[in-house]
Amino acid sequence: MTDTIAAAKAGDQTAFAALTERHRRELHVHCYRMLGSFDEAEDVVQEALLNAWRGLDTFDGGNFRAWLYRIATNACLDAIRRNERRVPSLRSFAEVPWIQPYPDRLLDEIAPSEAEPDALAVARETIELAFLAVLQLLPPRQRAVLILRDVLGWQAAETAGLLDLSVPAANSALQRGRATLRERLPRRRGDWSASAPSEEERALVRRLVHAHDSGDFSTLSRLVRDDVRVTMPPEPHCYIGLEHLARHGRIAEEMGEWRAVAVDANRMPAFASYLRRPGDTVFRAFKLDVVRVVGELAAEFTTFDSHLFPAFGLDATLRG
Repeated sequence: MTDTIAAAKAGDQTAFAALTERHRRELHVHCYRMLGSFDEAEDVVQEALLNAWRGLDTFDGGNFRAWLYRIATNACLDAIRRNERRVPSLRSFAEVPWIQPYPDRLLDEIAPSEAEPDALAVARETIELAFLAVLQLLPPRQRAVLILRDVLGWQAAETAGLLDLSVPAANSALQRGRATLRERLPRRRGDWSASAPSEEERALVRRLVHAHDSGDFSTLSRLVRDDVRVTMPPEPHCYIGLEHLARHGRIAEEMGEWRAVAVDANRMPAFASYLRRPGDTVFRAFKLDVVRVVGELAAEFTTFDSHLFPAFGLDATLRG
């Protein structure tokens, strides 16, 4: 790597790309955790890599991956300051209107390898939507400390150095962040070590998809909890209960014919819905639902628009 770094410092952009591309996905996921937004994470990673290229002369020959994380984390902190976002409370995902889903197909790119032994496979508890939403409650540097320590497994001194904090200050921030997570997250969340939805969860979503496509609310109602929640970021609403779900189902039925495709997002089961309106010849991308499963039933649907279908490898239209 030393020769590649020397070439990059001499202005070789191909060498710089060889150094950084292997880290791009994990940096993107890191920025996504910091910001809660897939799109904004992409912008910030681009900014961070540009800053790394411009500041390559400042790299002192230490851990290149850690150096990139420092630049990316600072770029996230700058972005948060620019946006001045505030989340005063958290009763639902609707209170974090900028939150977006993350495709599992891209999360799967991150795994330990011979080339990247320090990379960590992405577990559900570090990427699922509830965790992402609560992270947005934390002050920015507290958020960064918690992600670096508890998600990425960095040591206290490494984390403090990256954020220009003393070790006691970093440890204090970590304890405050952990306390907020304990207060806000479901108690059973600690059991979620899976790196992908279970086969039981996927089977449930397949049944949901079939009921959804056929307009079979009777079957659908048996697959969800009585207190099922539906949120639709960025809309500031949370609907609770089968009555609300039935009303949305009736509205959907009046809109046209539906087709859904099962996918995975944030290590949770999900499905992408396509709508063919009366008079149309194709099904067009409409929405994506991420499903939280409790026991054997769907407990929550977080509904997003179709903006990120390309990131999920989904087409814009389906033929009938």
